[in-house]
Order: sequence, then C-alpha cells, then structure tokens
Amino acid sequence: MSKLTDVPKRILIGRALRSDRLGETLLPKRIALPVFASDPLSSVAYAPGEVLLVLSVAGVSAYHFSPWIAVAVVVLMFTVVASYRQNVHAYPSGGGDYEVANTNLGPKAGLTVASALLVDYVLTVAVSISSGIENLGSAVPFVVEHKVLCAVGVIVLLTLMNLRGVKESGKLFAIPTYVFVVGVFLMIAWGAYRGLILDDTMKAPTADFEIKAEHEGLAGFAMVFLLLRAFSSGCAALTGVEAISNGVPAFRKPKSKNAASTLALMGALAVTMFCGIIGLAMATDVKMAEKPAKDLLENGVPLGGDYVQNPVISQVAEAVFGDGSFLFIVLAAATALVLFLAANTAYNGFPLLGSILAQDRYLPRQLHTRGDRLAFSNGIVLLAGAAAMLVWIYGADSTRLIQLYIVGVFVSFTLSQIGMVRHWNRHLATERDPGKRRHMIRSRAINAFGAFFTGLVLIVVLVTKFTHGAWVALLGMVIFYATMTAIRRHYDRVAHEIAAAEGPSDDSVRPSRVHSIVLVSKIHKPTLRALAFAKLMRTDTLEALSVNVDPAETKALRDEWERRSISVPLKVLDSPYREVTRPVIEYVKSLRRESPRDAVSVIIPEYVVGHWYEHLLHNQSALRLKGRLLFTPGVMVTSVPYQLESSEAAKRRARRRQEWNAPGSVRRGPVEKRAKETSKKG
Repeated sequence: MSKLTDVPKRILIGRALRSDRLGETLLPKRIALPVFASDPLSSVAYAPGEVLLVLSVAGVSAYHFSPWIAVAVVVLMFTVVASYRQNVHAYPSGGGDYEVANTNLGPKAGLTVASALLVDYVLTVAVSISSGIENLGSAVPFVVEHKVLCAVGVIVLLTLMNLRGVKESGKLFAIPTYVFVVGVFLMIAWGAYRGLILDDTMKAPTADFEIKAEHEGLAGFAMVFLLLRAFSSGCAALTGVEAISNGVPAFRKPKSKNAASTLALMGALAVTMFCGIIGLAMATDVKMAEKPAKDLLENGVPLGGDYVQNPVISQVAEAVFGDGSFLFIVLAAATALVLFLAANTAYNGFPLLGSILAQDRYLPRQLHTRGDRLAFSNGIVLLAGAAAMLVWIYGADSTRLIQLYIVGVFVSFTLSQIGMVRHWNRHLATERDPGKRRHMIRSRAINAFGAFFTGLVLIVVLVTKFTHGAWVALLGMVIFYATMTAIRRHYDRVAHEIAAAEGPSDDSVRPSRVHSIVLVSKIHKPTLRALAFAKLMRTDTLEALSVNVDPAETKALRDEWERRSISVPLKVLDSPYREVTRPVIEYVKSLRRESPRDAVSVIIPEYVVGHWYEHLLHNQSALRLKGRLLFTPGVMVTSVPYQLESSEAAKRRARRRQEWNAPGSVRRGPVEKRAKETSKKG
C-alpha cells in the first residue's frame, strides 16, 4: 500500500525535506508580497464594482458619491495598515490577531478572533476562485457551463502547489501578481495621460447605457443606508490585510521589520490601484447594475438575459487600452489568474493559524505537524475541503458568496486593536524611559483609532449585510467556536486523567500477579512462537485459550496438543453462536473480577503478509480482539508477529527504496540517520 501511494505523492508534492532545511523555506520580501498580499491586491478587481453595483440601486445620479466612498475606504486601509504595523512588531511569533486578543482580552476573545479568521480564510478561497472562474468564463464558455467543477479543480491545483511548500508556491505566484500590479498601474498612468494631457475622450463599453433605478429619489435615511452599504461592499478591498501579521514566522530575518515593510507596501499598492480604478470608472462613464438584464437599458430597452456584464476593471481597460489590444489581453489574463492566486493568502494564513491553535489544544494536534515539504499539510487539506464544500453549496456564485464576506475579518480587526490598546496600557504602567513611553503612547493612539474605526465599520457591515447572507458567516463562526471549545475540553480532560500522581498510586503499584493467556486457533509456527515467548516472560500463571467454533477442529487441536506434549495447559471456551471475540472478552473480564489486583496479559500470534490484497483474504479476528481488549482495564495485549515470505519480499522492496525519505520522516528523522543510530545502539 505504501508503494501505491508513495510514487504519486513524490511526483505531485516532491521529495521530503529534512527539518534542518526549514530556514531555506523562509520568504524574502519580494516573494512574501505576492504570497501574503495577493488577496488585498486582487480585491481591486471586484471591490470597485461592488461599490458601483450598490449605488446603481439609486440610479446614475448616485455614482457621484463613489469618490467619497473611495476616500473612506482609503482612510480605513491606512488606519488598518498602521495598526497592524504595531501588531507585527509587538507580536512577531505569528499568532497575529489571535495571539493579541488571547493575551490581552482573554481566551474567549482569542477564540472568537480565531473563529472569525478561520471563516474568513475559507471564504477568501471560495470567493476568489469563484470570481476568477466567472472572469475566465466570459472568454471560455466551457468554464461557465461547468462552474462548480472548474472551481473545485482550481482548488485542487492550488492545494497541490501549496503542499509542495510555501517558497515554491510563492515563486509560482509572484510573476502573475506582479504582472497584474504593473498592468493596473500602467492602465492608471496611461488613462491619466490620455485624459489630462491629451484630453482624449475615453468611453467604457457601457458608457451609452442607461440605468433604471430600483428606488428613484432616495434621500435622508434611505440614502445614508445605501451609502453605508456601498461603503461596506468597498471594504472587501481590506480582506487579507491581517494575513501578514499571522505569517510573520514565514519571513526572513529580521522578521518583524520585513513583515512591517511588506504590509506598508501592500497598503500603498492596494489603495493606489483602488482609487485609480474608481477614478477611471468615473472618467470612462462605466455603468453597472445588480440586475443588468432588466436594469441596464440601451435606447430605453432592457438588454435582456443574453447580456454579460463585465467587471469594472475589464471595462476600464477596454476604454483605456482599446478592445482586443495586447495590453488589454495581458491585463485581462493577469486579472483572472491573480484572482485564482488570491486564494493563496488563505492557503498560508489558515495552516499557520491552525498550527498555533493546535499547539494551544483548540484544534487536533495533527494540524501542528509539518508535512514532507515542511508546510502544514493537514491545515492546507482541511482548508481546501471546506472551501470546496462552500463552492459546491453556493454553485461557485461570487455574488452570493461575497455577501458572507468581510464580517469575520472586521471582527478580528476590532478585537485585535482593542487588545493592542490594553497591551500598551500594560506596558506603560511599568515603563519609565521617556523615549519608549512616547513611542508607546503614539502606538496606543494609532491602535485606539483603529479599534474605533474598524468597530464602526463592523456595525455598518452587520447592519447592511446581515439579511444578504452575513448571518451565514456568523453561524460559521459560532460552529468553529463551539467545536474548538469542545476540542480543548477533551484535551484538558485527557491531560487531567493521565497526569502522573506525586505519590504512590494504583498505576505505579506493582500488580500482585500476572496471568498470561496465549490465544490458539490451531497448532502452527506462529502459535509455537507465541508460546515460546510467553514462557520467556516467566508469568505467575500461563495458559493457552481456544474457542470451540467447530467441534471437529477443536477435537483435532486437543489431540495434537496431547501428542506434542505441550506443557502449557489448554483451556477451551464453548461458543454456541460461533463467536470468537465475545467468549474471550467475557473470560478475561471474569479473571479481572476474581482477582482485581492481578494483571492479565493476552498474547496473540499473528502472521504478517506483504501485500494489501492479502489482508482481504484473512478474517482479521486478532485485530478485532485487540480493539475490544483495549477498552478492558488491567489487560495488556501483546502481538507476536510471524513474517511470511510475502512480507520478506515487501521488506526487500522497502530496502531498495531506502534512499527515499518515508512519509512523515521529517518528524522521525531521515532514514539514513535513523539507521546509523540503530547500528550505534547495537
């Protein structure tokens, strides 16, 4: 079985890496930027469109509010980036928002933040992949017809890339991310030059369309609510900002400085691109509608269901570069690709956070284990499975999925900044150096403003998006919170039960006697080996035990036992219902009832086969017995293996593959090293 899985695993993921090569997987800033910031950078491909879609409810007249909404998003972005620069310096261990909240606000707040981030990471993958599929589908009809299948396929592909290691996936993702960033900046610069210097008239494909307002003449509270909803949609540009603070350990030294620099660069790029696209959308007269089939009109007639509404960035690129031009095609391809790669932010943030939560016993310990390529493989696979399920449930529809978005990230933003304020308060209470105090007071002011602003935005998001699907994200947070609380209780209960007592206890007191039982079905080499081993143990009582399922076979066993003059007494249990497991279990329990201070040692002879299909030809009664006996107190189970020729052949095959590192050898040490250690001990 190992051979069947080992070869494809090596082909898809690569050879296992030694633990001492972990430093080689750390990221320089030029690779860390596309790895951790691809989500906020790529969000400029759909965040401006979300703003215009919401404003279109009130008609074209509401579009003139979009620059002010862009300004509010920019202020929020700068606030969050400035706040998180304090986080990465104060908490460089990689816990990010979770560690800040857990340390300063308590475990419940920390768990709330962790739940919010886990939900947000899953949604990041689902939204980014679905949006990329829709962009690609406008050019490739097959993709539109099989949206869910294609989206799941992309998730599988990204999963394999990340299982190969963070650094390798970062190199793959860097080129399209940088092409996208350069393409957008080139579009903004060329558009500004044409509009301001050459005074050209640039028109988007939808410039001549009219918008049929769903609610005309909005004013007062209704208009304020609409603007707040548009602002909350534009806040999608901030998703993924927290990933850098969660991924500080993945940076090269000096980790905090490099992470803070990457964070600042990411903020500057995202803000410039977001504002540039909004500005060009206004200049080229882009029209967007939530229901384009009936709300977009040409010469007073609805466009109908055959019309495909292209994203804002695509329409602006067509107006600036020209339809079908080389730069337009390059930017369109880079946009579709970078939306797929935006999910990579979650593929790096989720496993790191999962590892920290597993270390704190809130998630299964397997999530803290590094895989063959020194990535947190179990976390990567868990994220992929959750995102694929979400894509399947929502039919890879980004419009429906995006309503679930950004709730979790603003929960973590707000609690993290409140935690940072308490962090600075605690340090200011003991710090006496005037220079350090001034720095702390400035940092506290930044985090306090960040807490106020992000808290305000969280309220806006909850109010404006709750009925549109945000309740699903909140439900996901509650499920994660309850699950992690239950896991922690389980680990705490187990730790309490197995903790060694300070003084003498029942577990440390030597048993009065040991009663050994050798299970026998017939007399063959495995049975004789097990009997020889049992005699070597020098127990107080030794007996052989068989179950009478077939009277003829039982009589033959007794006769041969006497003929061979085997010195160990043979006891036969009756089984009128032809069961093997239950009579043995009942007999062992009866021994425990008669002598509770005695230990019972059950010795099971087994023969070992070398092929997986050979296991199917045997009834596995020994395995079932061991499983039942594990739940019987005071009983020890010992297997005495007898290797058949097929197992020896399997051993020779394994020896020929010994130059490969076995799956999981990163945790146990390389094969060669372990072989040397064994020879030294010998």
